[in-house]
Amino acid sequence: MTPQIGFLAFLLITVFLLGAVLLTGFARRIPAHLTLVALALLSLGTAIFYAKQLGGLYDLQAAGPITPIHLFLAKLTTALYILPLLSGALTLRDRRHLPLHKNLAFLVVAMTLISTVTGALMLYWAVPI
Repeated sequence: MTPQIGFLAFLLITVFLLGAVLLTGFARRIPAHLTLVALALLSLGTAIFYAKQLGGLYDLQAAGPITPIHLFLAKLTTALYILPLLSGALTLRDRRHLPLHKNLAFLVVAMTLISTVTGALMLYWAVPI
């Protein structure tokens, strides 16, 4: 699979899975929710793998200041994924943590979408090598 196809495919799969994670969370379908979380993380990891390959095909510095902005946001977003995982584990033990878990989940989904937009802009403005 080419880096372009792999990245786009797994990015779309990740976004779809994150939507399904939210839906199953709201529906309190915990086994399905946990399965979808694991699949979303695997898909995200695969998308990152292809993104690194894809970045090697472009002069990303030619995209200008969006490149360091995107790279910072993408790394931050990836690190933030640990927060809903931890709060989800807490919520499984004590439902009082549910509001925190929801807020952190929304934060991560929002950051994922922002990272997606900045990444798309970066690739649009970059020069193919």
